[in-house]
Order: sequence, then C-alpha cells, then structure tokens
Amino acid sequence: EAAPNFQLRDLGGNMVTLAQLRGKIVLLNFWATWCGPCRVEMPAMEQLYRTFSHKEFEILAVSTDPQGAAVTRPFQQEMGFTFPILHDSEYRVGLTYGARSLPMTFMVDRQGVIRQKIFGARDWDSPEARELIQTLMKS
Repeated sequence: EAAPNFQLRDLGGNMVTLAQLRGKIVLLNFWATWCGPCRVEMPAMEQLYRTFSHKEFEILAVSTDPQGAAVTRPFQQEMGFTFPILHDSEYRVGLTYGARSLPMTFMVDRQGVIRQKIFGARDWDSPEARELIQTLMKS
C-alpha cells in the first residue's frame, strides 16, 4: 500500500514531507522518549544511518511526545543521534499509519510504497536489518 504523505517539523523547525524523499528507501519509525524499547533500539538505528548513503536511505524518527522538541532535543543531544527527528505531538500521522504501539517502523521503498511493518524494537545494526535495506535498494 502507498505510504500516506505527511508534513511534520524537525528539530530545526523545518517542514519535512515524505514526498520529498521519493527515490530513497525510508525507515519511518514512530517512537517516544518515555518508551523504553524505543530508547533501546535507537543507537542501532544511528549505526544503520551511518552505514548507508543518505542519497539512497533516510531515517525519519517521528516522536509522539506531546512536549515535542522540549524533550526530544535533550535526548537527541545526549545520545548523539544524527538522523532527523520529527514531531507528531498530536499523533495524527501515527494514527494515519495505524501505529497502535511504540516503537513501530514502516519500511518505505523508492516508489513510496510500504514494504514492511515492524512491530516493536529491532536490532537495526544486525545483518538482517542491513540485508532488508539492501534488498529494498535493489528493487
């Protein structure tokens, strides 16, 4: 199914849309700072982000924290994350995607189609995770 387009602000206040990333593989991750499993999987997401070229691969970490940047910015700085953190504090995009639990990840291919829905935390630095992204890059 086609991934619904959305517009959300990043930590810099810039508007980011999913449509802007057409042509890239996108790991779309819904999370919150209060979610333990989310916090556990994010360092591996950072490793994955550093593994692949940003010309071909992007991570969008969509925070559902109602407090927005007030809580995500200190967390991002403390953890040293370089992937974009977006804010969906009213959980509109999360509901559109049907992300009923956190973390939840959607793998979106170059054509903007959801190829995989992943419930719960994953080891994003694992060979399986890298293989999944390489497979999506070939298609």
